[in-house]
Amino acid sequence: METRKRANNNSFFLGILCLFCFSACDAKRVYDSYQTISQNGWNKADTVVLPFRITDTLAKNNVFINIRNNNTFKFNKIVLISELLDPNGKKIVDTLQYDMADASGRLLGKGFTTIKEHKFLYKPNFVFSSSGDYTLAIRQAMAQSGSVQERTNLEGVMNVGFRIEKEN
Repeated sequence: METRKRANNNSFFLGILCLFCFSACDAKRVYDSYQTISQNGWNKADTVVLPFRITDTLAKNNVFINIRNNNTFKFNKIVLISELLDPNGKKIVDTLQYDMADASGRLLGKGFTTIKEHKFLYKPNFVFSSSGDYTLAIRQAMAQSGSVQERTNLEGVMNVGFRIEKEN
């Protein structure tokens, strides 16, 4: 019994060590952060604001928007409005649309359970023009089917994130 308990403890610590090593070996990562969305849903008035600092103005980067959702998300696509504000006050606004499910309604993304993670390319080969503090603001802009009226609350989105990776 004592040997089994010791083996379980060793397996646990080995798993934690592997997780730490894999996350530490993420050499491409420049920035990676998530914000949690209310369990009541992502209200159209709620903007996810992600501040970050850039020091390298020469490197090409791939910039991603990440979404974690569960099976209460009932749409094939998601529509987002992004606003990237640079240190000089210049703002880049984009309307983005990404696939969240296939035509049959099966959720896309990575994950073995009812939670899926999506990594959407936002800006490929992007070079930040200035060093300093940036802000990315993201809000949902989903509309009712057959209408231009926005959905007040979007259920099923759990986290919204932003990731910058060095381009190789």
